[in-house]
Amino acid sequence: MMKPTLLTAVALACMATPAASASVSKTYNYFSVGGKTLDDIVDELSRQGPRVPGSDARHPGATQMQFTTKLITAQGKNSCQVLDARTTVTAKVMLPKWRKPRKPDPDVKLIWDTLASDIKRHEESHLVIAKNYARELEQKLQAIGRQKDCQTVSEKAKATTARVLARHDKAQADFDKIEGKNFESRITKLLKYRIQQIKLGRLPG
Repeated sequence: MMKPTLLTAVALACMATPAASASVSKTYNYFSVGGKTLDDIVDELSRQGPRVPGSDARHPGATQMQFTTKLITAQGKNSCQVLDARTTVTAKVMLPKWRKPRKPDPDVKLIWDTLASDIKRHEESHLVIAKNYARELEQKLQAIGRQKDCQTVSEKAKATTARVLARHDKAQADFDKIEGKNFESRITKLLKYRIQQIKLGRLPG
């Protein structure tokens, strides 16, 4: 359902400022879909949904990400030491919003609510994966430690970043594959759960 767009920046700063742990900054954007029936909505999603790099198809949701990393270094007389690393993931999450008819069919509304909730969960799961790898990237960069000069630190940082983000990309792609295979069974279970919660009065009908 989604492949993240990755843009990576690695910067060096010769300063000794305490670093925060990896963080995610996210914004939500919505695209509108119409339709009275489920087929109408599916058709709208296929026409209005966002595109992702490497695919001509449109998707029901998407997340674009940018990893930004800053190394905190200290230049010595004959060495350059990594004091800390800060990695931030900036994400733009795109989700669908249904333009409901005045009197939506209850069954269609139920399926839409279930589907929309699952799309949002899916995209936010991508953010969890990204944050985990951002933390790993910080740790790997901090482990570079002391080197003969800051040029060496920079080269090692770029190589480390490339390796970690390559693994990150694979993890995201693997997640999409698993989610795609389990889509029908997952939605069926979610529908049954939502119906049960509505009957118990825990969710609006």
